[in-house]
Amino acid sequence: MMDNELGTFLRTRREAVTPAEVGLPAGLRRRTPGLRRAELATLAGISVEYLTRLEQGRDRNPSPKVLSSLGDVLRLSVADRLLFTRLAKEHSAGKELCQSDSAPPLRTVRATLRALLDQLEPAPAVVLNWVGDIVARTQGYERYARPLGLLDGEPPNMVRYLFTDGRARDVFPGWDRLADEQVAHLRNEAPPHDPHVAALAQELTRTAGAPFSDRFAAIPAMPSRFGTQLVEHPEAGRLRLSYETLALPDEGQRLVVHLPADQATATALDRLNGRRPGALRAVSG
Repeated sequence: MMDNELGTFLRTRREAVTPAEVGLPAGLRRRTPGLRRAELATLAGISVEYLTRLEQGRDRNPSPKVLSSLGDVLRLSVADRLLFTRLAKEHSAGKELCQSDSAPPLRTVRATLRALLDQLEPAPAVVLNWVGDIVARTQGYERYARPLGLLDGEPPNMVRYLFTDGRARDVFPGWDRLADEQVAHLRNEAPPHDPHVAALAQELTRTAGAPFSDRFAAIPAMPSRFGTQLVEHPEAGRLRLSYETLALPDEGQRLVVHLPADQATATALDRLNGRRPGALRAVSG
């Protein structure tokens, strides 16, 4: 990760806002595509010197009021405001945190969560921890994911599979978006300066190269919690799957439930699971 993610985030968001968007004249001879530091500082009610220190990483502890004012001027979405606050907290904490004492990500689930998975059958549902390990799954997910090679690792890991298994790009036509999302989960769900994330990042930087390292080094984004993805399944054919992600912050885990996005996918999954047609129903909207 970069040392000054907070400052980089702030600078790039400043450069993305045009003067016209905040009611200022564009003027001539602007060297920046967006707002000047002085303009942002004035609108947010802080000094140019303080904003410069924030962007350069020389001050890493802005108050909630400053974060709110900057967020208002920069027109940050709710997701970006959460990310902005997270980056500020991480930099405020610094690397004084004792990394050797960091608890490893859990690879077990609570009994109630296991019971919930049982109730979700035959839908493909999976629980992942903050480094992307697959720690629990439905039988429906087992039948869906096993032919893809997703469960070949020990432990199976979604991030490692996407970036190092040659099948992944063929299986997921939207590989780039999925890779972005998985790195976003990796960046946003772990404790600050987590050594387990650092170890995985070092491994994948060596084995996967730029497709991983460029994403990991970029300004972090909030992961998508729902959507639709295409899967070219070697046994079931093309699948359109809608997914919903439920965060389990106390455990550092997330539950991802996949549902058929059209009737053809519902029929294909029923066949894959050996179920009668209609066991899974397509969702829309």
